[in-house]
Amino acid sequence: MGKRLQSKYKINRRLGENLWGRPKSPVNTREYGPGQHGQRRRKPSDFGVQLMAKQKLKGYYGNVSEKQFRRYYEEATRRKGDTSENLIGILERRLDAVVYRMKFVPTVFSARQFINHGHIKVNGQRVNIPSYLVQDGDVIEVRARAQEIPMVLEAIESAERDVPDYLEVDHKKLRGTFLRAPILADVPYPVKMEPNLVIEFYSR
Repeated sequence: MGKRLQSKYKINRRLGENLWGRPKSPVNTREYGPGQHGQRRRKPSDFGVQLMAKQKLKGYYGNVSEKQFRRYYEEATRRKGDTSENLIGILERRLDAVVYRMKFVPTVFSARQFINHGHIKVNGQRVNIPSYLVQDGDVIEVRARAQEIPMVLEAIESAERDVPDYLEVDHKKLRGTFLRAPILADVPYPVKMEPNLVIEFYSR
């Protein structure tokens, strides 16, 4: 098991939740945290609850860096409307999140790697930046040379997750359209996300 995969599962156990809803997550059999003192669970403070909500949301999107996540928060506060809903909308516009949601790859981590390797085009242009923010109406597709990669074929056949309504996908052509930014209720998180607590954390 690679270093990144180990750290991915470590966050599952540290948070005590199966972040991506995957059947092979070790949190399914070991609900306590990793390490020598992992089985000691104390009731968290308000700050601890907010921090946990932030770590959960950051972790879900492939452990986004703190600097970048704070930028998303600042952008969400600048936009009109509910700041917590704005934050979710921004995160779901990330290209790696969109590729994952479209079921072109099995995990957010593999989406990041897939994009880095130049296998994705947006509106006909190759984009290799996982944090690239797509816009309404953008067309995302798997480049021809990558369409026979076993990981891709397995992902589109998987019944593990469904494509949400804010995306339109043709799995035969391996192409999809980002229709609109979702609100929290639209996003198929396997665990409860609380972006309002994340906003409270940063606005303390």
